[in-house]
Amino acid sequence: MTPHQNIESQIWEYIDGLSTPEERKFIEQLLATNAEWRAKYQELLEFNSSLADNIELEEPSMRFSRNVMEAIATHQIAPAAKTYINKKIIYGIAGFLLSLIAGFLIYAFAQIDWSSASSSGSSSFDLSRVDMSKVLSNNYINSFMIMNVVLGLMLLDRYLAQQRREWKKGDL
Repeated sequence: MTPHQNIESQIWEYIDGLSTPEERKFIEQLLATNAEWRAKYQELLEFNSSLADNIELEEPSMRFSRNVMEAIATHQIAPAAKTYINKKIIYGIAGFLLSLIAGFLIYAFAQIDWSSASSSGSSSFDLSRVDMSKVLSNNYINSFMIMNVVLGLMLLDRYLAQQRREWKKGDL
């Protein structure tokens, strides 16, 4: 890069406000002391102001807008996801995940040491004395449960959003 291009690029960064505070101080010192920098700065400022004053954005004609809309209308619009996604597949996936959760819960209750809760001799059941360390110590099981909770919250959000849309549609 030649020194002239370097001067111009640094001044443009200064004008646009993209330079760092150290560069701004350096350029301000050069503008105060160097005539070449000052002349180039004035030239670029005039050019920048003429760009802002003289450029008018032209709006397309109404005929052009109509032609574009007609061209778009000739193309086939993709159908909504509801029309081409089979509900049986979604129900199958939901059933699989629910059966997996039910199996996990059955496995978890089978692994819990229930005798530690009833060994105190009292007839009331104390859940705080149950030892669940065998079940909840596996990282894979914990991550699976977290994933299921997140997916369940997403499903609940979609359901509530759909209910809200139907409620608003009923008001109109």
